[in-house]
Amino acid sequence: MPPVQPGRYQSLLAADRTYPVRFAIDYPEGPRNRLTVFLRIILALPILAIVMLIDGSIPLGQLDPYWTFAELELLLMGIGLHLATTLMILFRRKYPRWWFDWNLQVTRFTARIAVYLFLLRDDYPSTDERQAVTLDIEYPDANDLNRVLPLFKWVLAIPHYAVLFVLGLAGAAVTVLGWFAVLITGELPRWMFRYLEGLMRWWVRIGAYAFLLTTDRYPPFRLGE
Repeated sequence: MPPVQPGRYQSLLAADRTYPVRFAIDYPEGPRNRLTVFLRIILALPILAIVMLIDGSIPLGQLDPYWTFAELELLLMGIGLHLATTLMILFRRKYPRWWFDWNLQVTRFTARIAVYLFLLRDDYPSTDERQAVTLDIEYPDANDLNRVLPLFKWVLAIPHYAVLFVLGLAGAAVTVLGWFAVLITGELPRWMFRYLEGLMRWWVRIGAYAFLLTTDRYPPFRLGE
């Protein structure tokens, strides 16, 4: 009997089982919903408001150049969560499971919203269901984490920021072209889908390394799995 072919998630684990952050999106089969693609930004406003209220690391000022006091407070809250994690690892050598679970679920939630905004899927982002987005981060053993490294990870990730800035500009162009492609042909070209998926995967790994502080493994410079 021939071996059973692994599914998308199992293939992903086999391809990159050594890195503690895994991210994949199922390519949408069948015709896309042109109406929701056309109105995507407007339709996403309610779910964007929700995630901005629960995740202080995403300031409302990204959408509004005139920050209010409340928006600044949200940004400071996100910085505070990062600093709190840093201090826990530095002085207590702990990463509480409930703290990790919160960060993981918020990261999954924001990833589903990004997938929706970048036109990779048409299903409206769920607050709790995984849908077609696989995002897994391994729970760290705080005793294996370097105590001092969390103070400098955001600096060490600067080369990634520089590369992703350029790739992000290309990603913005791909998204605009993809918007027209879906409206005209009813589907997003697979190469566009894979490029944007890879870009998101890269960002998720940078976030886990530099801000969630779940791993000391330096993220790879690649879009692929």
